[in-house]
Amino acid sequence: DFRERIRVNGQVITEDAVVTFVEKYRPVFDTIQSSFFEMTFGLALDYFVHEKVDLVVLETGMGGRLDSTNRCEPLISVITNIGFDHTAFLGDTLEKIAGEKAGIVKPGIPVVIGKRQFETTKVFVSKAEECSSEIYFAEDQVDVRRLQTRDSSVQPCDIWYKNLPYLEAMNLPLLGHYQMENLCTVVQTIEILRVHGCIQLENKQVGEGIENVIGNTGLMGRWQILQKYPFTIADTAHNVDGIKAVVNQLVQLRYDKLHMVFGMVSDKDAFSILNLLPKNATYYFCKPDIPRGRDVEQLSEEAFKAGLNGKTYHSVRQAYNAAVNNAGGNDVIYVGGSTFVVAEIV
Repeated sequence: DFRERIRVNGQVITEDAVVTFVEKYRPVFDTIQSSFFEMTFGLALDYFVHEKVDLVVLETGMGGRLDSTNRCEPLISVITNIGFDHTAFLGDTLEKIAGEKAGIVKPGIPVVIGKRQFETTKVFVSKAEECSSEIYFAEDQVDVRRLQTRDSSVQPCDIWYKNLPYLEAMNLPLLGHYQMENLCTVVQTIEILRVHGCIQLENKQVGEGIENVIGNTGLMGRWQILQKYPFTIADTAHNVDGIKAVVNQLVQLRYDKLHMVFGMVSDKDAFSILNLLPKNATYYFCKPDIPRGRDVEQLSEEAFKAGLNGKTYHSVRQAYNAAVNNAGGNDVIYVGGSTFVVAEIV
């Protein structure tokens, strides 16, 4: 549903609000040739004003410096880990990509960096100094410790902030191990907002918000368990760093056979991504139903060169159904390679 992109208190924007906005501003969009994202961003701001919201969380479309969301004056800027993605637009080195991301740093506005990386840290520090902005690296002050559990529906963890207990035995419903890094970033961001008087929350309230993050946001497709027998996971990882994280978690699972339903979009680095995937899996190659979808025959040929074996299918759903039909009860099915592949299944 297109409307899932815009939510207030967890509820998607109404159809009437979308129709009214488009009818009112379509002549303007036709004149200035707005992109899909720019139109959606305008719709979101219009709706947030109408709903008289108190706080807004905005995610950039791509990069930051030239992104339409960068017209806003935020309470705080947040930059997560930097990986190779959209290199045709953002640059072919981590330093260049970081430079584009650092474009959201505003004069005098604090910025939180999710992760220290050798290639990018100096870029962010330099930009923060230029803007006289406080800069915080989340991993310096927040420590998230995963706890053991037999419950596959949550990730229990303890959170420490500045070497003091912050939240104990909190059940995170997002199951990707990589969410531990994101959790550090969230806690650091909340604490800076709290110090600056932007929000008033007790630690317990922060924990309740995190434990209810799926219900509050509708977030899907991040190490999402679709069924338990056979164990089926969908994850939207679509760049090198994301795929590495997914594969690292996949290899920790116990199974008889691994089935991979996999498709990509045409502007991704297929060679680098395919070479990260497990060689001992059966692949079901498919093309997401969008113009940018990578041709399935081309994907299959590239996968073969990377040592991956499988068959091609006319649609994501057909590939998924074939995997389900072939999988045994002790097997694992993974659906991924692109957000658009996952969207056709979840």
